Amino acid sequence: MDMLIPTTLGLMVVAYLLGSVPFSFIVARFCGVDLRTVGSGNIGAANVWRSCGFVPFVTAMVLDMLKGFVLPFVAIIYLKIPALSVIAISASVMLGHTFSIYIGFKGGKAVATGAGVILAIFPPAMISGMIAWIGAFALTRISAVSSLSAAAATTIVVLIGMTQGYLEVVYAVFTCIGTSIIIVLHRSNIARMIAGTENRFQKPS
Repeated sequence: MDMLIPTTLGLMVVAYLLGSVPFSFIVARFCGVDLRTVGSGNIGAANVWRSCGFVPFVTAMVLDMLKGFVLPFVAIIYLKIPALSVIAISASVMLGHTFSIYIGFKGGKAVATGAGVILAIFPPAMISGMIAWIGAFALTRISAVSSLSAAAATTIVVLIGMTQGYLEVVYAVFTCIGTSIIIVLHRSNIARMIAGTENRFQKPS
C-alpha cells in the first residue's frame, strides 16, 4: 500500500502520454492527409475512414483502442490495484486522447480509446457498444449516431452488470460519466442532426 500512490501517479502520467499519441492523425498523415483540414476536421478514427479509406480506419481504430486497453488491463490483472486507481489511470488515457500534448492539446472524442478502457474493465459492455455502433452505422451511415448509440448501449449493459453484481459500483459510475462526456463531446453533431445537416458517410474520392 505504501507504493500505491506513487504507482498510481506514475501510471497516470504514462497513461496521459500514451493516450496523447494521435494514432488517427499519424495514420492519416501516412496517407498524405491532415485530418484537421478534411472531412469533419476531427482527429479520430471515423474521420480517417471518411478521408483515407477502410483499412487506414481499422488501423487507427485498433491502435486507439489498444492505447485505452493496455494500462487499465495491466493495472487490473497484473498489478491488482484498487478500482479508484484503475479509474484514475483510465481517465488519464482518455484525457490524453482528447487533449493531446503532441498536437496542441487537441484530439478526438475518445470513442475508440474509451472502448479500449471498457474492454479492460467490463468486456460485455464493450462488445455491446461495438454491436450498437455497427448496427447504427449500417442503418444511418452517420458516425455520430453510431458513437452515441454505442455510448447508450454501453451504459445500459454497465448498469445491468452493476445491478447483477458483476461490476463494482465505482467502475459503473466511471463508465457512465465517461459515456456522458462522450455525448457532450458530440454536442455539435447532435445540433446538426436536429437541424438535419449532419453529413452521412461517403467513401473517400
